[in-house]
Amino acid sequence: MNLPELKIGDLTARLPIIQGGMGIGVSLSSLAGTIANQGGIGVISGVQTGFNEEDFRTNNLAANIRAIQNEIRKAREISPKGIIGINILTVATQYKELVEAAVKEKIDVIISGAGLPKDLPKYVKGTKTKIIPIVSSGKAAKIMAKLWIRNYDYIPDAVIVEGPEAGGHLGFSADELRENPPTLSDLLKDVIENLKPFEEKYNKKIPVIAAGGIFDGKDVARYISEGAAGVQMSTRFVATEECDAHINYKMAYVNARKEDAVIVQSPVGLPGRAIMNKLIKRLELDKVPVKKCYRCIDHCDPKTTPYCISDALIAAVQGDIDNGLLFCGSNVDKTTEITTVEKVINSIISEAKEY
Repeated sequence: MNLPELKIGDLTARLPIIQGGMGIGVSLSSLAGTIANQGGIGVISGVQTGFNEEDFRTNNLAANIRAIQNEIRKAREISPKGIIGINILTVATQYKELVEAAVKEKIDVIISGAGLPKDLPKYVKGTKTKIIPIVSSGKAAKIMAKLWIRNYDYIPDAVIVEGPEAGGHLGFSADELRENPPTLSDLLKDVIENLKPFEEKYNKKIPVIAAGGIFDGKDVARYISEGAAGVQMSTRFVATEECDAHINYKMAYVNARKEDAVIVQSPVGLPGRAIMNKLIKRLELDKVPVKKCYRCIDHCDPKTTPYCISDALIAAVQGDIDNGLLFCGSNVDKTTEITTVEKVINSIISEAKEY
């Protein structure tokens, strides 16, 4: 299969590949800008983006806004004509301010998950920024479309459906993941069917992007043949020279075995998939005391949370792979070497042609 273009409104990506946002700090301007240069959509993580700023612990919001602005600008320098996006979690306490900062920088795309971004359209009205919710079911996609149309007269520019094989936070309960998780193919079909009435009524195409466990070109071609307009991929791009994470983080992916990808409980309130390490083993026995609360998640209580997810993610991206949290997709064991984004993209294209 020759991979088609991905059209999202008036945006056209030469390749139907969105690089998933990975935070804290795993996908910043270097990775996002390089992906955009290769013809995909590069995505900056909007989670505690200012972790390297001097005032991060004392003036968290200002640090994050400043860092988001700087990362978008640096990504633009790398790829002046490419498509740059940002991923901002709905559960983030600073959600409104971070979205406004990204829109002010004229970001091309905002992707939002970890909950339903019910009011996202109001921040982009009158701009060229496209907005894409992440859902885990056709029902959720239908609810999002109804809410946005009823409250803002806004039809989703695209929808990402993320299956249970994804890395990071997952939109399924721990029981669903253990017992009988749905397949991405079934979820994709469900979302497409639930959005079809809106496409017909408003005469607008709503591209559906498949995500979760997609690793090679054959996966990409498969889901496109099943009706996806494109795919979102994350794990495949971590072990690249351009990825913004520490080399220890990348090598943890290279060295990971299939059984190392485990389900953990996150303070965000959702289960997630991460690489087994000393932190996860410690959490099986006891909590890790929170030294500093950033109030990054509205419902997280530092007195009861098992650990600070910000500190754990920052530790990991800075190279402490024993005491940090390393989110990963289910196919992390297929990562065998440090390579470049260009080589990964070329490999995906050739693998898709063989499909």
